[in-house]
Amino acid sequence: MRLEVITELPKIKTGSTPLLFVHGMYCSAFVWENFLPYFAENGYEAHALSLRGHGASDGHDRLRLIRTVEYVEDVAQVAGQFHSAPVLIGHSMGGYVIQKYLERHTAPAAILLASIPVTGMFKTLVRQAMRRPWQSMKCHLTWSPYAIIETPSLAREAFFSADMPAETLNRHFARLQNDSYWVGLEATFFKLPQPSKISPLPMLVLGAANDSSFSRDEVEATARAYKTQAEFFPNMAHVMMLESGWRNVAERILTWLREKKL
Repeated sequence: MRLEVITELPKIKTGSTPLLFVHGMYCSAFVWENFLPYFAENGYEAHALSLRGHGASDGHDRLRLIRTVEYVEDVAQVAGQFHSAPVLIGHSMGGYVIQKYLERHTAPAAILLASIPVTGMFKTLVRQAMRRPWQSMKCHLTWSPYAIIETPSLAREAFFSADMPAETLNRHFARLQNDSYWVGLEATFFKLPQPSKISPLPMLVLGAANDSSFSRDEVEATARAYKTQAEFFPNMAHVMMLESGWRNVAERILTWLREKKL
């Protein structure tokens, strides 16, 4: 499988472990455009892949029917190309994919940002249906998750803060895309994360205080499942890496990596 991987390398390498960033639903590797240079500037090899059917990767012809196991294979393919196993950093659906990856693979550490929780997406879908019943119905009737975010205003409601400038919002919106309806089903009903199958490893769980996708309780439940404590960033919406306060998130991750000597 030909997968897009965007890489930023440090001028002086001080981080001992490569970083692999995994994007969420509707996105691709572009979503890490702030994080990749930041971590490279701080001494880390920073890599972001576009899962199959996303960005410049193969697989767009069958995107809506791609399964979770295939996204897991993508992570394994890219992770296996590095000189050592990478720290895995996943946002939203990417956090879910990382959890499923860790059920069968190992990693030195994992970081979940506004991740699909261990309890799955059922409550998220209920909230979406109550907030936008027509968009929710359209999504399920057409097997097209894009219906949830198909206009800039809908994308702002789902992903971004109300005060994000329109120009910035439109630039991000232009790069959003459809996603796998089947993975949405698996993340809701059929293939929930199974923390009991994951070997203990350092894990950092981060949430956004103004996230309209996943509640504080859901993020905290995920952290408890991995025997850690969730941390939340105020005045921040779901796509934490593109919010105006993204640097605060990156700095917390960098501090944590250094604390863990990674």
